[in-house]
Amino acid sequence: MSVYKDNKTNTWRVIYRYTDWTGEQKQSSRRGFASKHEAQAWEREQMNKVTADLDMTFASFVEHYTEDLKTRLKENTWSTKDHIIRTKLIPYFGKLKMCAVTPQIVMTWQNEMLRFRDKDGKPYSPVYLRTVQNQLTAIFNHAMKYYNLRENPCRKAGPLGKKKSREMLFWTKEEYLKFADAMMDKPKSFYAFELLYWCGMREGELLALTPSDFDLEKGTVTISKSYQRIHGEDKITTPKTEKSNRTITMPDFLTEEVEEYIDSLDGIGKKDRIFNFP
Repeated sequence: MSVYKDNKTNTWRVIYRYTDWTGEQKQSSRRGFASKHEAQAWEREQMNKVTADLDMTFASFVEHYTEDLKTRLKENTWSTKDHIIRTKLIPYFGKLKMCAVTPQIVMTWQNEMLRFRDKDGKPYSPVYLRTVQNQLTAIFNHAMKYYNLRENPCRKAGPLGKKKSREMLFWTKEEYLKFADAMMDKPKSFYAFELLYWCGMREGELLALTPSDFDLEKGTVTISKSYQRIHGEDKITTPKTEKSNRTITMPDFLTEEVEEYIDSLDGIGKKDRIFNFP
């Protein structure tokens, strides 16, 4: 790498050369540094990233982590991880060097997370805190497994939050039938809840359903996809897990209701979604 001063703009510029993963030699540059010291600091950080030296900052390592994992995960899964990294981890750990993050630093961050209160005075839920900590742990585990980090500071710092939320509450059949009766004047919502309740499908699975997913002669519905709203765009993805691909046998009355509902949809195509809510 080389550092030069641009006398026209009175700023500093870094030109650096590197070998990419294909073995090809490349060159790039960065302009606009206010001082030589600032330019040299950025130069050192780029060298650490290129050589995967864990003297690099946490923010720089996240770039490696992203390159390694993003294409291997479902888009909605990565979107969730990315949000946590950008909003809960980078602001605190971003400028710290990977090799300098200690259990004490992690514990201080944990205490900050525990002290947080939103505008209504509510803290993060224990389950959310555990989710955030798991992401931090995953990043350091990745550094240990593939980049020779000696130890994961999260292990000594201990856990944050709880693994499980409160016990889920379910409607009894009587409670659901009372609710369904009140929904009769809203046909689309009524049919949607009928499928959710009697077939035990997830919301995203329901919203991805098309007429072609139903075999009304056999009285079955096949779950093979899920609807997601990602970055403001509608996305149809694979189900949450491999086991989520399944064919469900519907009660006779539900088969009749589904047939009635699909028939009521004017101009619906075999591959068009049957539930589109505002």
